[in-house]
Amino acid sequence: MNSKLIAPCGMNCGICIGHLRDKNKCLGCRGIDENKPDGCRKCIIKSCPILKENKMLFCSDKCEKFPCTRLKNLDKRYRTNYRMSMLENLENIKKTGIKKFVKSEQKRWKCPKCGELLCVHRDACLKCGEKR
Repeated sequence: MNSKLIAPCGMNCGICIGHLRDKNKCLGCRGIDENKPDGCRKCIIKSCPILKENKMLFCSDKCEKFPCTRLKNLDKRYRTNYRMSMLENLENIKKTGIKKFVKSEQKRWKCPKCGELLCVHRDACLKCGEKR
């Protein structure tokens, strides 16, 4: 896991099923579009003109619309379905910096049984089956 796997919206692509799978591995939002699911390839947040025009790494970097409706809706869906918040992630990045955030994510998403990275989209470790 590294800082290049943290998307502009605050999603940690390192814990996404697309990145963790063995076949057709996705390289994350900041990587090439090959092997990405359609939703990621066509992501409106990733291709936000404000983000691009102002060369911002994250939505929370001085955007006057932060948090926009799209980001709020995405955050709500992830909080409800996966117990993870992009808005919290962005706040933590702003507060502690990207390096500390990535370090804390490595601890937070580590399987207590086998030590592999957990997937945000699954309730159990992909490697050993331990419930999270």
